[in-house]
Amino acid sequence: MLKQLKTLLEVSHSEEIMRRYFVVNGFDGALTMLGLIMGFYVSNRVDLAVVITTCLAAALALGMSGISSAYISESAERRRSLAQLEKSMAVSLDESHHARATTWIPWLVALVNGIAPLLIALIIIVPLWLARSGLVLPLAPLPAAMAVALVIIFLLGVFLGRVGGTFWLWSGLQSLAVALVTVVLIYLIG
Repeated sequence: MLKQLKTLLEVSHSEEIMRRYFVVNGFDGALTMLGLIMGFYVSNRVDLAVVITTCLAAALALGMSGISSAYISESAERRRSLAQLEKSMAVSLDESHHARATTWIPWLVALVNGIAPLLIALIIIVPLWLARSGLVLPLAPLPAAMAVALVIIFLLGVFLGRVGGTFWLWSGLQSLAVALVTVVLIYLIG
Protein backbone atom coordinates (compact mmCIF):
# COMPACT_ATOMS: atom_id res chain seq x y z
CA MET A 1 0.00 0.00 0.00
CA LEU A 2 2.75 2.48 0.96
CA LYS A 3 4.80 1.51 -2.08
CA GLN A 4 1.81 2.13 -4.34
CA LEU A 5 1.13 5.46 -2.65
CA LYS A 6 4.77 6.46 -3.14
CA THR A 7 4.48 5.54 -6.83
CA LEU A 8 1.33 7.63 -7.21
CA LEU A 9 3.01 10.59 -5.48
CA GLU A 10 6.00 10.29 -7.81
CA VAL A 11 3.89 9.93 -10.96
CA SER A 12 1.72 12.90 -10.01
CA HIS A 13 4.54 15.08 -8.62
CA SER A 14 2.33 15.79 -5.61
CA GLU A 15 4.81 15.91 -2.73
CA GLU A 16 5.61 19.56 -3.40
CA ILE A 17 1.94 20.45 -3.72
CA MET A 18 1.13 18.76 -0.41
CA ARG A 19 4.04 20.47 1.32
CA ARG A 20 2.88 23.83 -0.03
CA TYR A 21 -0.73 23.18 1.01
CA PHE A 22 0.36 22.09 4.49
CA VAL A 23 2.38 25.25 5.05
CA VAL A 24 -0.09 27.65 3.43
CA ASN A 25 -3.13 26.29 5.24
CA GLY A 26 -1.14 25.72 8.43
CA PHE A 27 -0.18 29.39 8.31
CA ASP A 28 -3.84 30.30 7.68
CA GLY A 29 -4.91 28.21 10.67
CA ALA A 30 -2.28 29.71 12.95
CA LEU A 31 -2.96 33.29 11.86
CA THR A 32 -6.72 32.79 12.14
CA MET A 33 -6.39 31.43 15.68
CA LEU A 34 -4.01 34.24 16.58
CA GLY A 35 -6.51 36.76 15.21
CA LEU A 36 -9.44 35.24 17.06
CA ILE A 37 -7.60 34.98 20.34
CA MET A 38 -6.22 38.50 19.99
CA GLY A 39 -9.75 39.74 19.27
CA PHE A 40 -10.99 38.11 22.46
CA TYR A 41 -8.00 39.49 24.34
CA VAL A 42 -8.68 43.10 23.38
CA SER A 43 -12.40 42.61 24.12
CA ASN A 44 -11.63 42.03 27.83
CA ARG A 45 -13.29 39.52 30.10
CA VAL A 46 -14.60 36.93 27.68
CA ASP A 47 -15.49 33.55 29.15
CA LEU A 48 -12.83 30.95 28.32
CA ALA A 49 -15.49 28.44 27.25
CA VAL A 50 -16.70 30.91 24.61
CA VAL A 51 -13.15 31.43 23.35
CA ILE A 52 -12.54 27.68 23.13
CA THR A 53 -15.86 26.99 21.37
CA THR A 54 -15.29 29.80 18.89
CA CYS A 55 -11.74 28.68 18.15
CA LEU A 56 -12.86 25.07 17.72
CA ALA A 57 -15.65 26.14 15.37
CA ALA A 58 -13.20 28.19 13.31
CA ALA A 59 -10.68 25.32 13.28
CA LEU A 60 -13.32 22.89 12.05
CA ALA A 61 -14.49 25.35 9.40
CA LEU A 62 -10.91 25.86 8.22
CA GLY A 63 -10.42 22.09 8.07
CA MET A 64 -13.63 21.49 6.14
CA SER A 65 -12.89 24.37 3.79
CA GLY A 66 -9.38 23.05 3.21
CA ILE A 67 -10.57 19.53 2.46
CA SER A 68 -13.44 20.49 0.17
CA SER A 69 -11.69 23.27 -1.76
CA ALA A 70 -8.53 21.25 -2.30
CA TYR A 71 -10.46 18.16 -3.39
CA ILE A 72 -12.58 20.08 -5.87
CA SER A 73 -9.67 21.98 -7.40
CA GLU A 74 -7.15 19.11 -7.37
CA SER A 75 -9.66 16.66 -8.80
CA ALA A 76 -10.47 19.01 -11.67
CA GLU A 77 -6.80 19.73 -12.36
CA ARG A 78 -5.89 16.03 -12.27
CA ARG A 79 -8.72 15.08 -14.64
CA ARG A 80 -7.67 17.86 -17.04
CA SER A 81 -4.03 16.78 -16.89
CA LEU A 82 -4.93 13.13 -17.53
CA ALA A 83 -7.15 14.07 -20.47
CA GLN A 84 -4.33 16.15 -21.98
CA LEU A 85 -1.86 13.30 -21.50
CA GLU A 86 -4.26 10.80 -23.10
CA LYS A 87 -4.85 13.18 -26.01
CA SER A 88 -1.14 13.71 -26.64
CA MET A 89 -0.44 9.98 -26.42
CA ALA A 90 -3.58 9.04 -28.40
CA VAL A 91 -4.31 6.21 -25.98
CA SER A 92 -6.53 5.57 -22.97
CA LEU A 93 -4.68 5.51 -19.66
CA ASP A 94 -7.60 4.09 -17.63
CA GLU A 95 -5.51 1.31 -16.05
CA SER A 96 -2.35 3.35 -15.53
CA HIS A 97 -0.68 4.85 -12.48
CA HIS A 98 -1.65 8.24 -13.89
CA ALA A 99 -5.34 7.30 -13.79
CA ARG A 100 -5.03 5.94 -10.25
CA ALA A 101 -3.24 9.13 -9.21
CA THR A 102 -6.09 11.14 -10.72
CA THR A 103 -8.46 9.27 -8.41
CA TRP A 104 -6.46 9.09 -5.17
CA ILE A 105 -4.10 12.06 -5.06
CA PRO A 106 -6.89 14.68 -4.81
CA TRP A 107 -8.11 12.91 -1.66
CA LEU A 108 -4.64 12.85 -0.14
CA VAL A 109 -3.95 16.47 -1.03
CA ALA A 110 -7.36 17.45 0.36
CA LEU A 111 -6.66 15.68 3.65
CA VAL A 112 -3.31 17.42 4.03
CA ASN A 113 -4.89 20.73 3.12
CA GLY A 114 -7.66 20.33 5.68
CA ILE A 115 -5.74 18.67 8.48
CA ALA A 116 -2.99 21.32 8.52
CA PRO A 117 -5.09 24.24 9.82
CA LEU A 118 -7.17 21.99 12.07
CA LEU A 119 -4.15 20.36 13.71
CA ILE A 120 -2.28 23.63 14.13
CA ALA A 121 -5.36 25.36 15.53
CA LEU A 122 -5.84 22.54 18.04
CA ILE A 123 -2.23 22.88 19.19
CA ILE A 124 -2.67 26.63 19.62
CA ILE A 125 -5.73 26.27 21.84
CA VAL A 126 -4.10 23.69 24.13
CA PRO A 127 -3.25 26.40 26.71
CA LEU A 128 -6.92 27.42 26.76
CA TRP A 129 -8.00 23.84 27.48
CA LEU A 130 -5.34 23.46 30.15
CA ALA A 131 -6.39 26.68 31.87
CA ARG A 132 -10.07 25.69 31.62
CA SER A 133 -9.26 22.38 33.32
CA GLY A 134 -7.67 24.26 36.22
CA LEU A 135 -3.98 24.03 35.38
CA VAL A 136 -2.06 27.15 36.32
CA LEU A 137 0.02 28.40 33.39
CA PRO A 138 3.04 30.73 33.53
CA LEU A 139 1.04 33.16 31.36
CA ALA A 140 -2.65 33.96 31.32
CA PRO A 141 -4.52 31.59 28.94
CA LEU A 142 -5.01 34.00 26.02
CA PRO A 143 -1.41 35.32 25.96
CA ALA A 144 -0.18 31.73 26.33
CA ALA A 145 -2.22 30.64 23.30
CA MET A 146 -1.00 33.69 21.36
CA ALA A 147 2.60 32.76 22.25
CA VAL A 148 2.05 29.23 20.95
CA ALA A 149 0.62 30.68 17.72
CA LEU A 150 3.61 32.96 17.29
CA VAL A 151 6.04 30.08 17.83
CA ILE A 152 4.21 27.93 15.28
CA ILE A 153 4.17 30.75 12.73
CA PHE A 154 7.89 31.28 13.27
CA LEU A 155 8.53 27.52 12.83
CA LEU A 156 6.51 27.44 9.62
CA GLY A 157 8.71 30.25 8.34
CA VAL A 158 11.83 28.33 9.38
CA PHE A 159 10.54 25.29 7.50
CA LEU A 160 9.95 27.36 4.37
CA GLY A 161 13.43 28.81 4.66
CA ARG A 162 14.93 25.35 4.77
CA VAL A 163 12.82 24.16 1.82
CA GLY A 164 13.69 27.25 -0.19
CA GLY A 165 17.37 27.16 0.68
CA THR A 166 17.33 30.55 2.38
CA PHE A 167 18.60 31.46 5.83
CA TRP A 168 16.14 29.78 8.21
CA LEU A 169 16.21 32.54 10.82
CA TRP A 170 15.42 35.26 8.30
CA SER A 171 12.52 33.26 6.89
CA GLY A 172 11.18 32.57 10.37
CA LEU A 173 11.43 36.23 11.31
CA GLN A 174 9.59 37.26 8.14
CA SER A 175 6.69 34.96 9.05
CA LEU A 176 6.75 36.24 12.60
CA ALA A 177 6.67 39.84 11.34
CA VAL A 178 3.43 39.11 9.45
CA ALA A 179 1.91 37.70 12.64
CA LEU A 180 3.06 40.67 14.73
CA VAL A 181 1.63 43.17 12.23
CA THR A 182 -1.66 41.25 12.47
CA VAL A 183 -1.57 41.46 16.27
CA VAL A 184 -0.87 45.20 16.16
CA LEU A 185 -3.68 45.85 13.68
CA ILE A 186 -6.15 43.90 15.81
CA TYR A 187 -4.97 45.75 18.89
CA LEU A 188 -5.50 49.10 17.14
CA ILE A 189 -9.03 48.28 16.04
CA GLY A 190 -9.89 46.78 19.43
